[in-house]
Amino acid sequence: MTTTEMREPTFFVLASLADGRKHGYGIIKDAAELSDGRVSLKVGTLYAALERLQSEGLVAAAGDEIVAGRLRRYFELTESGAASLADESERQALNAQRARARLSSRAIRVAGSPQAVTP
Repeated sequence: MTTTEMREPTFFVLASLADGRKHGYGIIKDAAELSDGRVSLKVGTLYAALERLQSEGLVAAAGDEIVAGRLRRYFELTESGAASLADESERQALNAQRARARLSSRAIRVAGSPQAVTP
């Protein structure tokens, strides 16, 4: 179980890898798309994050290939990474559910309260 909240870029890197292995640019593009543009990863930032996630056992190297003379390094989500992503997704869903419940309660109270009369 996740004990601390996961930062948004990490969440979207892991979410990007949830449907299969990807190379760096694919992760950058996917994270931006999944976050509606809120997460805009730079190459150096991404590879530092991937290195950290590998050391934590959440991501694993998944091969290299040369495409148009350039090296592509691929990464994949580990079982531990998938469990962490699932835990964080559940945490966020519960937080959103609680916030929606409070907003509904507020809307009911506001709709039912008498209008203040100003002299």
